[in-house]
Amino acid sequence: MLGLNSLIPIPAKENLPTPATTNVGSSGIPNPIPFVIFLLSMGVGWAIFGSQLPALAGVVGLVGSGIVGGLLGSMVRIAAQWEKALIFRLGQVRAVKGPGPFILVPFLDAARMVDTRIQTLDIPRRQAITKDNVPVSLDGVIFMKVTDPQEAVTKVRNYQFAIQQYAQTALRDIVGSMTLDQILIDRELVGEKIEEMVEAEIEGWGIEVLGIRIQDIELPEDLKRVMARQASAEREKRATITKAEGDRDAAENLAKAAETMYTSPGAMQLRTLQTLDALGTSSSNTTIIALPMELTQALQSISGLASGAKSSTPASRPSREQENSDPTSPTEP
Repeated sequence: MLGLNSLIPIPAKENLPTPATTNVGSSGIPNPIPFVIFLLSMGVGWAIFGSQLPALAGVVGLVGSGIVGGLLGSMVRIAAQWEKALIFRLGQVRAVKGPGPFILVPFLDAARMVDTRIQTLDIPRRQAITKDNVPVSLDGVIFMKVTDPQEAVTKVRNYQFAIQQYAQTALRDIVGSMTLDQILIDRELVGEKIEEMVEAEIEGWGIEVLGIRIQDIELPEDLKRVMARQASAEREKRATITKAEGDRDAAENLAKAAETMYTSPGAMQLRTLQTLDALGTSSSNTTIIALPMELTQALQSISGLASGAKSSTPASRPSREQENSDPTSPTEP
């Protein structure tokens, strides 16, 4: 037979982050003072009532000594160097103690430890729409610390959870007011704007936000492919421009070198000898010895002289048969 609980849906418990406040004695710092007080109390009780054992008065006195020692020992507590203890007496905050030992009144006082070290809180990944209508998913981290334990405990039920909620809301608002390029270029600006909004909301809580940083930005897969193609095209463009500039500089330098070699007759010969010297270091190369520039110039001058002499020689005289055959030539009487 089904019970009543099986018919009524039970809501799931809200998953809240555990605040950095603990009960007394849970900070991990050893506290030997209560044990020492208990031993001293038992020693005093044994000295006073030990001679009366096993009489009832001796037993009662020894047990009373142990109870008194336990109560006295429970009055002494120790706060670590990074902790502050809020002392509640009958529900009201009476003092803030620590670090070090402090005393509680049995049955009247209660203490709550607050961690004053820098704490980190995660901003869960949330999806938001940018100003240019691009869906992005972002997460981040919050760095904070408690500056006033009394305000942090008495004004907010769970200050860590509250700060996380404020940061998530501010994250959506900031992302919605910026374009995708602005978010990708300047993540620190996004964190600073979120920090300003959170600090304005938590003013008077006794909490200081040291910084908010954006950890990861996740984009849609199709947008990643488009951005990858764009980046590849930009790299190809820069490579083409760089190669063209290199070719232009090489051409200018070659032109200057040719002009220098043309004005200096021995420059080409020196360049030829330098090339032969570089090729001679390896035995596997085939060396071609070019003619000296002077010999080449001499051959060119000789050929020029020969062609000039041929063009200046007079035409040969025609033969007699050609003269007889020419009707315009005068005949001998």
